[in-house]
This record gives sequence, structure tokens and C-alpha cells, in this order.
Amino acid sequence: MDRILINDLLVRCFIGVTDGERRERQDVLVNIELGADLRLPGKSDRIEDAVDYSTIKKKVLTLAESSRFSLIEALAEAIAAVCLEHPAVEEARVRVEKPAALRFARSAGVEITRRREHA
Repeated sequence: MDRILINDLLVRCFIGVTDGERRERQDVLVNIELGADLRLPGKSDRIEDAVDYSTIKKKVLTLAESSRFSLIEALAEAIAAVCLEHPAVEEARVRVEKPAALRFARSAGVEITRRREHA
């Protein structure tokens, strides 16, 4: 499976369980890896044949910036669901990191992989 990468997308959102985290937006880094067959757009060079990852990025930003999740696990799950809305995306790997969430650590984060459910 081919991969589309969106690296280090910086999002400002409300996330966390403490009162301070619920009052002020925090920086969150999002990394997304999408699994899709890219042969057709690779041959045709037409955006109509491609996964428009700019549109996916905009949807992820809108979701995250308007969210109020307590856990980064829930944010990651919601981002994966948005990515899988595109019919050509078969798999979404999402990593969400919260810089400075833990003292002495650059960041704390989660990574999940979700696949399209076929009926």
C-alpha cells in the first residue's frame, strides 16, 4: 500500500483533564500517514484521481480546533475517522503528541492505526 504523509501539523486546541488545560488552548502536534493506492494519480497527474490531502488537513484542523477532548487518545480516534471518510483511504495511522505534557520529556503522545471496515 502506498503512503501519504502529513508531518508535524501544529494544532491549537483545548485538550486535557485539569482545569488549566480546559481553560487555555494548547499546542498539539499531529502526524498522519494515509494508506491508499496512488498508482492512478501517479500516472494521470490529475488531482481528481488523487487523495486531496490538503482537504483532509483542513478537516483535521477544523475538528481539532473546535474540539474539547479530555484525552489525546480521543482526539487521535476522531482524526483517524476524518481521514477514513475519503473513499480511497484504506488505512490511517495517526500520532498525536502534546509537547511538554510531562516534565523532563519533549512530549507525550499516542499513535493509533485504523483501517476501513469493509462490509
